[in-house]
Amino acid sequence: MFNQELINAGMKQMDETDQAIERSKQVVHQTIEVGTQTATTLKGQTEQMGWIVNELDSIQFSIKKALKLVKEIGRQVATDKCIMLLLVLIVCGVIAIIVVKVLSSFDLLISSICH
Repeated sequence: MFNQELINAGMKQMDETDQAIERSKQVVHQTIEVGTQTATTLKGQTEQMGWIVNELDSIQFSIKKALKLVKEIGRQVATDKCIMLLLVLIVCGVIAIIVVKVLSSFDLLISSICH
């Protein structure tokens, strides 16, 4: 019976080993599935990152273009202010000339009346 016990113990050990191998196969299969899902997710995220980079480049280009427009508008505003200042000076000059002419005409009228 000693031999039979050894055979039974050996068979039990082989069954346990077979079960461990099956569990290991299941773990390997699950690991492969997780790896495949991870690779798919990573590929999608990589494509998303590429899209984000392209959008950032587009935004950066738009910002540079907007800055140029703001600078140009600032220059135009400064030019417009200079033109307005010159126009104000010209109007003041014309008013001064009119006032001087009126006063000199008034002086001539007064001096002709007094003499």
